[in-house]
Amino acid sequence: MSFRTLLIAALIVSLGGVAFAELQNVEIGGSIRIRGNYFNLDSIDRASFIEQRTRLNVRADFTQEVSAFIELDSYDYWGEDFRSWYLCGNDFRGGCDVGLYQAYIEARNLWGTPLSLRVGRQEIALGNQFLVGVNDTSSFFSGLSFDAVRLTFANEVVNIDAIAAKLAENFGDFAEDDVDFYTVYGSYIGIEDITLDAYWMYVRDRAGVITRLANGQEADMHTVGLRGAGVIGGFDFEVEGAYQFGDLDGVPSACPLGFGEADVDFDAFAVNAEVGYTFDMSLQPRLFARFAYLGGGKPDNNWWSNDRNLAFSRMFSNVQYSEFLDDWTFDNGAMSNALVYTLGVQGQVTESFGLKLIGSYLTANEKQSRRARSKSLGWEVGLYADYNYSEDLVFRAGYAHLFGKKGLEPATIRWSGLAPWQGDRKDDYDYAFIETEICF
Repeated sequence: MSFRTLLIAALIVSLGGVAFAELQNVEIGGSIRIRGNYFNLDSIDRASFIEQRTRLNVRADFTQEVSAFIELDSYDYWGEDFRSWYLCGNDFRGGCDVGLYQAYIEARNLWGTPLSLRVGRQEIALGNQFLVGVNDTSSFFSGLSFDAVRLTFANEVVNIDAIAAKLAENFGDFAEDDVDFYTVYGSYIGIEDITLDAYWMYVRDRAGVITRLANGQEADMHTVGLRGAGVIGGFDFEVEGAYQFGDLDGVPSACPLGFGEADVDFDAFAVNAEVGYTFDMSLQPRLFARFAYLGGGKPDNNWWSNDRNLAFSRMFSNVQYSEFLDDWTFDNGAMSNALVYTLGVQGQVTESFGLKLIGSYLTANEKQSRRARSKSLGWEVGLYADYNYSEDLVFRAGYAHLFGKKGLEPATIRWSGLAPWQGDRKDDYDYAFIETEICF
């Protein structure tokens, strides 16, 4: 254990001791999540690894309206980075694996109003996390938090969040060379069992971070959307539509002579929808259908044209459509330029044991290149199980298989929203995992 880790642990113990003595309430919690993964990517590669995420948090209530929250986080792979060499009697694991995942101050009922303020590093989950989430689905669940200020107005009818987050700091003129994220997210909850959302999101990039894939320098990306979700009898539904617009500056010209700049814009739609029905029976079986449309933009293949539209960006999505095409784009589940059709059934075999079977068909919205033989990416089927051993401890397991199609063969291009796959339509792809998680 490193000196830094010992120092952090001592700080938590000290804080806890002081808090118990002087504060109104102190809560200590945490979680341990361990997952073993196996990917058989056929002609691409095989991969197997065990990942572990460990969290420890302290919440201190100074008054009924003022509190502080601190959460430490460690995410790594067993035996990662060849830092452990037990066969030779050496241990090269470093001591900087523990990070500050969340740390914020919160004030509620400001000046006797339904306003609350949260300042500091924090998780942000909006709606069903289609665009902004915590990155904890499937494998590579390293988590996602934001350095942000969040102002919330909440009563029995509406909930409105205004959020400003700093994504990258370059220490220049204020906000001029940074990457910032702003959003206003409103929910109407005045109808029983129904939620209606509307939002605006804005990423202001002055550091060339999100434009790097397009060789750009600056970007302004706006996203506006509507969402509705609820339960009516045995039916449940959710539908969300979003339009993304904006522009990129400093993208080199596509013309061979190399003069001028390309005219590159964000101009794409996205739809995420699901409808289900739960039968009033012992197993509580639920049938559901999902549909997702992720606009592919216009990856212009004419070398003389400077006009291009990027695919829809899912930004910080925590929604996963494919165990393969989401995870292995290495972009936080940002697969885009796709249509996804899904049917599934789930049910409780016992009070503690649940099963889910899903099947999806994935196709590209736009062909990646002129030589692309098809838009079809493939069929994916998955079987998943959850077992709640107790209120705190859960076991999970799953298996997924992708039947590749012709759309996987050509190397995809970045303009399209699909990262290079380099697979083969004749290949089959397998993924299996087993996981346990305890929360306290």
